[in-house]
Amino acid sequence: MNYTRKMAWRNVLVEGFLILASLIVILPMLVMIFGSFMNNIEVMKFTLRLPSEWHFSNYVTVFQEGGLARAFWNGLLITGVSCAANIVTSSAAAFILTRRDTKLSNFLYMFFFMGLIAPMSVITTIRVVQAFGFYGSITSVIFIYASLNTAFSVFLYSGFIRSIPKALDEVAFLEGAGTLSVFFKIITPLILPVNATVAIMVFMSVWNDITIPLYFLTDSSDWTMPLSVYNFYGKFSRDWNLIFADLVLTSLPVLILYLFCQKYIVSGLTAGAVKG
Repeated sequence: MNYTRKMAWRNVLVEGFLILASLIVILPMLVMIFGSFMNNIEVMKFTLRLPSEWHFSNYVTVFQEGGLARAFWNGLLITGVSCAANIVTSSAAAFILTRRDTKLSNFLYMFFFMGLIAPMSVITTIRVVQAFGFYGSITSVIFIYASLNTAFSVFLYSGFIRSIPKALDEVAFLEGAGTLSVFFKIITPLILPVNATVAIMVFMSVWNDITIPLYFLTDSSDWTMPLSVYNFYGKFSRDWNLIFADLVLTSLPVLILYLFCQKYIVSGLTAGAVKG
């Protein structure tokens, strides 16, 4: 009984601490949401309270003046293609690395693992992109994002693919299937939970990022929504109600995705960790 009471009190303390810690994120978010409906004078108080009058026109102004339609399409294009490229290349690489037990495959696995801790060198990457001739284009940003998330994705896929019996591969090879057929017809359907996890994680990482587009997109018409906030702030630095509305619209896709898909994140991470 004493042990049970101690565990109960410990759970209460942990839950209480987590609730207090969550307020660090929730309270500023509520200030931002309520402020996006205020006028430009009331919002300067930066207090957590409902607006005296709801100005829904702030969002209309932001959408028209901020060019969010173009920025939303750019972000959707960059994020979607980056996710697809990362899923295909990372899962294929993980399949080969886990199925071939050689010194080279072990070295390459550790090489990918180093990508989790090795920082990106912006100057060197710019030089490499310039050498290939597509610096300043959306293509360069897509390649960079797909590459930056490869290490995490390969690590996750490898843990899951190791749990798939090699006997399935051997039977398919005996039936005359090639490596590509085995991967796409046998392995790919089995790694759908991890695909969902990787897609969501990469989407949130790419959509929220501002550094890569800032360095590698030279034309403002190619900017994504988070970067459009930077541009919008330069025009309306005194209108915090409009800035807050821009921030809400920018963060809304990621917030909706996370709320509805968080179970896939947990299940995919658990599958990759436990089964690996």
